[in-house]
Amino acid sequence: MSLDTETVRKIAFLARINVPEPELKPLAGELNNILGWIEQLSEVDTDGVAPMTSVADMELFKRDDVVSDGNYRDEILANAPDGNETFYRVPKVVE
Repeated sequence: MSLDTETVRKIAFLARINVPEPELKPLAGELNNILGWIEQLSEVDTDGVAPMTSVADMELFKRDDVVSDGNYRDEILANAPDGNETFYRVPKVVE
């Protein structure tokens, strides 16, 4: 895939990046080089290679998946401008 200056202008617009007109052509060349490297990666045979999350061999910390309310009800409700013992009170929004 090759990018021309018009495509780079559109990409810059979508990314909300202000790229001056004289810099569009060099930027197109740089992006084409990056795309070339990506195309080279697609040629690598990765059959039988397990996906990795890190290059370092390490075991991730695992904890039990337990549902908990955190036992912070009183501290949280203390921030409520208007509340009772267990709920926030908010103004009615629907008529």
